[in-house]
Amino acid sequence: MASNLIIEDIQIEVRKKKIKNLYLSVHPPDGSVRISAPLAMSDEAIRDFALAKLDWIRKQQAKLQKQVRPEEKQYIAGENHYFQGLPYVLNVLYTGKKQRAELKNGQIELYVRQGSTQEQREKVMREWYRSELKKLIPPLIAKWEEKIGVTVNFWGVKLMKTKWGSCNPRAKRIWFNLELAKQSPRCLEYIVVHEMVHLLERHHNKRFYAYLEKFLPDWKECREELNIYL
Repeated sequence: MASNLIIEDIQIEVRKKKIKNLYLSVHPPDGSVRISAPLAMSDEAIRDFALAKLDWIRKQQAKLQKQVRPEEKQYIAGENHYFQGLPYVLNVLYTGKKQRAELKNGQIELYVRQGSTQEQREKVMREWYRSELKKLIPPLIAKWEEKIGVTVNFWGVKLMKTKWGSCNPRAKRIWFNLELAKQSPRCLEYIVVHEMVHLLERHHNKRFYAYLEKFLPDWKECREELNIYL
């Protein structure tokens, strides 16, 4: 059940679903705004929530408007790179010590050798994304092992071109796409749940989607958000 809410000059798509909490998201590339709300929540309560978040919405839209979107990242200072669904300006710094990246002072600081190539900088960034994603995944697996009633024997991270994740139900082994480090936390959680549900049902059939609906009622919204990128 969808409707539109207009506050000042901002149009917000409101979707009421069988969920317990409110979800607010600002989507690239144009900064469109969406709120998912419980079915029983009144329009007035949703409007009050949106008003309270108006400054945050404007900040996220401003970040998206300023983002430079080259066809291929050059890994140079001033570029925007996503982490957990938000764009951060890249600041390139030179070091004689270990090459690394870190989130600091509201930006991603990339420490590399002077004269490093684009490929070398990209490799450092990828390793940072890998390290950060490996911190985010374990608590989600632990949370959903208990909720779903399954056990993951092994999980890993690798770069995939056409899938966000893959699962071998027999081995109880799951792989996650490295690009998930750039996506919003709820999209990451959706992929974790999606792959773990395969431990209950191997195929994408009615039974599988019934489980998804049970465990994560707003899964379709997350899938739509991720479909922009793959």
